Amino acid sequence: MASGKQQQKQEPELHGGVLSGDGSPGLWGALIGLVVFVFLAVPISIAVRFATHPATQQLFGGRLEEASNGAYVAFWWVIAIGLFAIPFLIGWAVAKRSGRTLSIIIGIVAVFFIAILILGQLF
Repeated sequence: MASGKQQQKQEPELHGGVLSGDGSPGLWGALIGLVVFVFLAVPISIAVRFATHPATQQLFGGRLEEASNGAYVAFWWVIAIGLFAIPFLIGWAVAKRSGRTLSIIIGIVAVFFIAILILGQLF
């Protein structure tokens, strides 16, 4: 009381983890990848189901019904693997945040799309 000044303690600044300030790019990538995976879980499971149950080929009448059993299974495995890779690609893009990464991902998606078109035309 002799000094007349009040002494105040400085409280430490709280940090909110991934969602605070600049956060870790790797954690942001993992979070966004997880969110995308949640949205793609049903299409991935459907593609795996079509790939593992070749009797579902009869559901797709017309030309697809005439395709060989192996080609039908291969087509759906390629679709399932491509859908499963999308969350990892998006998470990686968010973590890197660069133009080069974006161009690599666009290239991968374009090759996947072209492969699906070619496989679809082989039936």
